[in-house]
Amino acid sequence: MKLFRMMMILLGSFSLIGIGCTDQKHEVEKDKEDTTVLEEQTEQKGENIRIPHNERLLFSTDKKWIEREGHQSDLIRLQWTAERAKPAIVWVDEKGKDKTAIISHDKANNPEQQDHKHISFETTMSPTGEYADQLFTRFEIPFDTDISEIRTHSSNFNVMSGVLRVAGEENTNRDIQFSVSGKNNKTTPRWAVRADSSKEDEGNSGANLQFVRYSNDGEVLDSPLTIQRNNGNVGIGTSDPDSKLDINGDKLRIRNKYTPASSSSACSQGQMAWDDEYVYVCVSQNNWKRTELSSW
Repeated sequence: MKLFRMMMILLGSFSLIGIGCTDQKHEVEKDKEDTTVLEEQTEQKGENIRIPHNERLLFSTDKKWIEREGHQSDLIRLQWTAERAKPAIVWVDEKGKDKTAIISHDKANNPEQQDHKHISFETTMSPTGEYADQLFTRFEIPFDTDISEIRTHSSNFNVMSGVLRVAGEENTNRDIQFSVSGKNNKTTPRWAVRADSSKEDEGNSGANLQFVRYSNDGEVLDSPLTIQRNNGNVGIGTSDPDSKLDINGDKLRIRNKYTPASSSSACSQGQMAWDDEYVYVCVSQNNWKRTELSSW
């Protein structure tokens, strides 16, 4: 009986092994068949390698930065192997024409130009313009720099139903600059709209709004206009206005003369006017007073 039981166990084991081998052989044949199908569906044309139409490439990872190798656990890696090569991801229309692209490269096409060293987002120019259908850089971010100066070209920047924000720590200037472009992408400021570095305190003081002007060399000249945040006082030629309008200058000009028809002509309190004979002040609603002018 024991001998019979051992023989049955051995026969069962061989049967399982046979089934396993059969299954494994089936999986290998299936993988081979799938590979054959993929190879049959894959079309190679010139330098283009195509995957089956409407199929999707899916990459996934659970890896993080690989410090010892000095790179990310990247799933797609585009490398330039010549100094003026431009590896790109490109979108084309139904006719095969380039329409948009994301490109990263080091050198310019023209050896006489400055190195580009940026990643750029490009779209085509107008089909009826001077450079019809040519890809043109609209947005670029330089690399190999500690501070990345993001640039846009031939573009309007719109924020739709949102906020365009320039933020910074307290006691720092937060600027929007208007500059001129020069050689090698150098920019030199001419004007800036600034929330200044004045200390923020109780009563909403500090971080005042200023209009700053610059010299041709890009050096700050002064702040001809300041608006204080805590009280709304406006200073012209002063950064510390102590009234609603504080003018640091020796003249105030009203270019055009005006003569009220009578002392009860329409006016609002505080309005002023002048003509060849008088200076007029509206002291209350529809109530003008005047003082005579004389030579000396």
